Amino acid sequence: MADVINNQQIADPEFPAHLRTFHSFSKLVLFAILHIMLVLACLALAFLGNVPVLALLIGVGGTVALLAAFAITA
Repeated sequence: MADVINNQQIADPEFPAHLRTFHSFSKLVLFAILHIMLVLACLALAFLGNVPVLALLIGVGGTVALLAAFAITA
């Protein structure tokens, strides 16, 4: 009689590597979306709000905060 494994995590030895890759890619996509939103908000604040210095500070600070947040969760 053949052994049947019903648990895919045990059956596929590459599953943990695939799962880590999926989560890493997911975090990368989330970072990209959040950074694009930050840049667009800063551009709107700089040009439409007529406050370019504040937009620059928020943009640089937000980028550093995003990088730090995503580096910690890595």
